[in-house]
Amino acid sequence: MFRCLILALALSSVASAADNWPSWRGPTANGVAASDANPPTKWDEKTNIKWKADLPGKGSATPVVWGDQVFVLTAVPGREAKPEELPKVDRRFETKTEVPHNFYSFEVLSFDRTTGKPLWKKTAAEAVPHEGHHPTHSYAAGSPATDGKRLYVSFGSFGVFAFDLKGEQIWKRDLGRIHSRLGWGEAVTPVVHGDTVILNWDQEDGSKLIALDAATGDTKWEVKRDEKTSWNTPLIVEHGGTTQVLVNGTNRARAYNLVDGKVLWEVSGMTVNAIPSPLAADGVAYIVSGYRGAMAVAVPLDSRGEVAKDGVKWRYAKGTPYVPSPLLFDGRLYFTEANTQLLTVLDAKTGKPLQERERLQRVGSFYASPLAAAGRLYFVDRDGTTAVLSAGDKPEVLATNKLDDKTDASPVAVGKTLYLRGEKHLYAIEEK
Repeated sequence: MFRCLILALALSSVASAADNWPSWRGPTANGVAASDANPPTKWDEKTNIKWKADLPGKGSATPVVWGDQVFVLTAVPGREAKPEELPKVDRRFETKTEVPHNFYSFEVLSFDRTTGKPLWKKTAAEAVPHEGHHPTHSYAAGSPATDGKRLYVSFGSFGVFAFDLKGEQIWKRDLGRIHSRLGWGEAVTPVVHGDTVILNWDQEDGSKLIALDAATGDTKWEVKRDEKTSWNTPLIVEHGGTTQVLVNGTNRARAYNLVDGKVLWEVSGMTVNAIPSPLAADGVAYIVSGYRGAMAVAVPLDSRGEVAKDGVKWRYAKGTPYVPSPLLFDGRLYFTEANTQLLTVLDAKTGKPLQERERLQRVGSFYASPLAAAGRLYFVDRDGTTAVLSAGDKPEVLATNKLDDKTDASPVAVGKTLYLRGEKHLYAIEEK
């Protein structure tokens, strides 16, 4: 009886995650929606818009959905700082961006999932940033995550926080400044697994991987990383009785033990600015990068130590993404070259190309990572245009949909609703 109860509770927990969108890449952290998700294929500003909510400030963090709420992060510029309020700039780090002279409010917003009505707003921090960001970036780029008990929020240098789902702050941590490459900005997305929150704290000096206690925010462990700024979000996967934390990186892509942070395996071959996040399925990790080069590699999760060239399942060195993460769906790996419209499809088991660098029509460049739902693929470009494709060896365009809002956040699909976070608005799109 007791074992049956435990199993029922475990299945209930899985079902709860599947019925929501708890992290930036969804219930299984790979960009694939739950099996019952069926978002629309066609929409525009006047068609199939269930609701549309105004967003203050600027942010590119992907929304998360739990219960009757949609959670969004943003950074809102405020008053100009007095000279004595300006942060000291560390001149050791090269920068190509201008340091702001005004305060920012780092805000957590909750909207009603059904109506789009604002439910609550909390200001997590107010500060004058110590560095600027790339013109295409923002001060709210790390997406939140939730386990249904707490909402975990990272504004990087400006604090890491946990809130209950009613908006009351439970804990906060100041983990110090991040100095990003060329001052291009930060994007630390928390990943929660059981009682642990993982943060990739890569930067130009002092990179590390940090594990916090989910209930208290206390540090469980942290390990140094021989890496520069990477901006990628870790993936946590269980395999062979060990829970692995997969983290991309320019020098090495690595798997760490969730228990103590010890490196389990590592593989070389990535490009600089390793932004795409790892994926995993059927005992294999898939890791890609695509800035000033191209690399995709499939690594067995039971690897240990330095993985030699003959220890990987396959490598592929063309057309890989720079900012977007790839999509792993139904045995195929989908990705676009750099930030462009050139789509490649690989057989995930063999690495054999099924389609190489096929141009998607009527869309521009991509920052958002693609979504799979109901046997379809959703690619959202930076101008708010979404190409809906059939999944398969050679995807075909089913529809192209345009909203009047720039979009860098990744799409979210729960049930019949597609959520898109634009620069100015949050959209709930559902067929009427």
